[in-house]
Amino acid sequence: MGCGKTTLAKKLASRLSYQLLDLDLEIEKRAGMPIGAYFAAHGEDAFRLLESETLKTMDYMADAVIATGGGAPCHFDNMEWMNQQGLTIYMEMAPAALARRLEKGKAKRPLLKDLDQAGILHFIGQKLQERKLWYHQAQLIVSGVNLDAASMEKLIREKLSGPRSEIAPL
Repeated sequence: MGCGKTTLAKKLASRLSYQLLDLDLEIEKRAGMPIGAYFAAHGEDAFRLLESETLKTMDYMADAVIATGGGAPCHFDNMEWMNQQGLTIYMEMAPAALARRLEKGKAKRPLLKDLDQAGILHFIGQKLQERKLWYHQAQLIVSGVNLDAASMEKLIREKLSGPRSEIAPL
């Protein structure tokens, strides 16, 4: 959350001439409401189930960049499934950097909307610790600080040409 997944995914998809699929937007279409409203009405457990079902049943093109929410890899067998489908990338950032980015847009994020700056920092640190096991299963781990689409493309091409070149392109 807050590392710039969606923004970078859009730029990367454009750069590669790939389709962009945003898991959160697909969830909103299926739910018929914004994620925040769904979260409020049904709770996190129902949201995570819908998220997993949506992830695994979306109509994927062969050449696509998929942006997921930060919690998607950490529930059910989602990370294992994603690793089997293509190249997974974890954009790693320090909690303080993420907190600074998230402070302004916290109203749009159900898990952050009622927290102050210190609360956001604590929440992010706790979530990163809880999610580390799943995030570190990503096939490519990169620093999200100052990462742009050109750099990401280069890292992906290097990864795909390396010893695990059998990984399907994005």
